[in-house]
Amino acid sequence: MPVTLDPDAAAVLNAFREAGRPPYETLSPVEARQMYLAGRVANPEPPTIASVKSITITGPAGPIPARLYTPLKLRQADGLSPCLVFFHGGGWVIGDLDSHDVVCRTLADEGQLMVISVDYRLAPEHRFPAAVDDAIAATEWVSKNALSLGIDAARLFVGGDSAGGNLAAVVAINAREAGPKIAGQVLIYPATDFAMTHPSHSEPETSALLTHSVIRWFSDHYLNGAAGADDWRASPARMQNLSGLPPAFVLTAGADPLRDEGEEFAKRLGNASVPVVYRTYPGQFHGFITMGKLLPKANDAMGEIGNWLKAME
Repeated sequence: MPVTLDPDAAAVLNAFREAGRPPYETLSPVEARQMYLAGRVANPEPPTIASVKSITITGPAGPIPARLYTPLKLRQADGLSPCLVFFHGGGWVIGDLDSHDVVCRTLADEGQLMVISVDYRLAPEHRFPAAVDDAIAATEWVSKNALSLGIDAARLFVGGDSAGGNLAAVVAINAREAGPKIAGQVLIYPATDFAMTHPSHSEPETSALLTHSVIRWFSDHYLNGAAGADDWRASPARMQNLSGLPPAFVLTAGADPLRDEGEEFAKRLGNASVPVVYRTYPGQFHGFITMGKLLPKANDAMGEIGNWLKAME
């Protein structure tokens, strides 16, 4: 479908292109990670929060680094607070605790809840399903250790952007069968199907910051061949039965190759009688929520997510 970027989004996209940064797919994963971190100049000023603590989670292949964010205004009941377990984006190849530090501070502040950001293993050093295994294990660990962390295990949310949205959706599906109880899922322009056959994967206007070619580069690094795309743990949209899943907040952007995947997944959740709030930002591109310094719509989106989390009591 035709996509017209908002003027501020168009200006940011032009600035990135004029900067002459090499495409991620021309770099090694290590170089791509460094360049991704260097692109945080568009992050807004982070809100002041009460504390940020480094914690270590027991994982299936060793310790998983994580960060616990506590806002100044924290919702509590009987001394316990809701918590969002957050998985960062970056195509399962790039991104880390630092790349999404401001996002997590903002979510903690806007949602008035604790946020635990999980530094899951990255590909290609650790291919599928390593990231999934870490995400599931981290969520289970938080649930089991909720009391000692001051967290209400009955108000445990999962969320993430892009690849992180994929992991959050997978964790929610897994938890339906094996626990722990998930109170809600925040899916920010999530990747849901490695088939990549939706129209938005071929429209020229959607090949913006997240280009069509870099998606294939991410996929080649993450999966162990084409057969992996059929596994619901890689492509949660392949799960036929979505009933009984926790309420979802699904957000998409217009100029995004993943737009149609997110929209379709939200519709399927709704058709399966899962409570869904679906929001789309037609004039924005993939990755925009991290750019609140330059994109007012990013701040609007973060506020919407925070309001939804606060309403999920």
